[in-house]
Amino acid sequence: MFALSEESKERIGKIIEISRVAIHYGYLPLILYLGYTRSEPRPSIIRYVDQDNARLTAIILTVATAFSHRSLKL
Repeated sequence: MFALSEESKERIGKIIEISRVAIHYGYLPLILYLGYTRSEPRPSIIRYVDQDNARLTAIILTVATAFSHRSLKL
């Protein structure tokens, strides 16, 4: 096994924490997005939204929610 410096350990810890928050807040929007976009007949709210804009909106909302989490300090 190899030894990690304290700086590397802190970076890995920060990456894990950011990933945990992103997964926590992004899982449900992802499932809803996949359900809305892949179902037939398509729900009316998604039918009128351009696909590229819907994906971008889902990504932006997920990232914004993850970074607004109070316990996450960047």
